[in-house]
Amino acid sequence: MDSPATLAVLDRAEILCRARGVRLTAQRRRVLAILCDSPRPLGAYEILDTMREGSRPLAPPTVYRALDFLLEQGLVHKLVSLHAFVGCNHPEHPHSSQFLICNACGEVTEIEDEAIDRSLGSAASVSGFRPQRRVVEVIGTCAGCSQKGR
Repeated sequence: MDSPATLAVLDRAEILCRARGVRLTAQRRRVLAILCDSPRPLGAYEILDTMREGSRPLAPPTVYRALDFLLEQGLVHKLVSLHAFVGCNHPEHPHSSQFLICNACGEVTEIEDEAIDRSLGSAASVSGFRPQRRVVEVIGTCAGCSQKGR
């Protein structure tokens, strides 16, 4: 059963997809729901394992196709350092994201700081580099884990 917060995300995703002329199929919706319900980022095979519970056998390409669609639509983000995915906090508009990843508890916080984005853009421009995607992953210890360690 999806939480009220997950249901709100799914409703918002449905509206965004309809407005963009694309379909949020049952499989895609299920993958998004699994990511939203998870307290931590999930890899494709973890998503697949969850989807297999109580249903017909599924193949990995099913999950990868759904993830590709969700990434294209900006509904999820890929955390390269973790080989995992998380739901997007603000899929209504294209944006560069920064993620704070706690290496103690696994919590991931998405932030969208335009100053960081501008700084990266400027640094890339000065060096002649043309970024295709700007995602910053900062790994450290969250406030909760820092307080527990004191």
